[in-house]
Amino acid sequence: MGRTTNGLIKSRVATTAIPAYRFVKEGPADGTAVPAVDAAAAIIGVSSELDTAVGERVSVQQAGNVAEITYGGNVTRGDFLTADAQGRAIATTTTGARYGGIAEVSGVLGDIGTCTIALGIL
Repeated sequence: MGRTTNGLIKSRVATTAIPAYRFVKEGPADGTAVPAVDAAAAIIGVSSELDTAVGERVSVQQAGNVAEITYGGNVTRGDFLTADAQGRAIATTTTGARYGGIAEVSGVLGDIGTCTIALGIL
């Protein structure tokens, strides 16, 4: 669908299953990660192209990368993206919502799009 860049990628241990191409946040202990599941989640990056089981290591692409991500709804290039209940990227304009990226391509539910990973709060 688009190009990706691999700048900063950190390996963490999944404390719950993490699907491929989803937003993730810090886990319950140092060096761990879990799916980000809402707009309040402090997103740290996007999971790699492999599904990750509990106890396995997940590669997390972090800020500055262009990453592939699963869309959880209609997205237009340029939208700020936050996590839905499954860690998929959805567009947000809600004040106070945390975002994990900016869409590079438009798409719909289930598409694998690309985003520039950028972390912040609207």
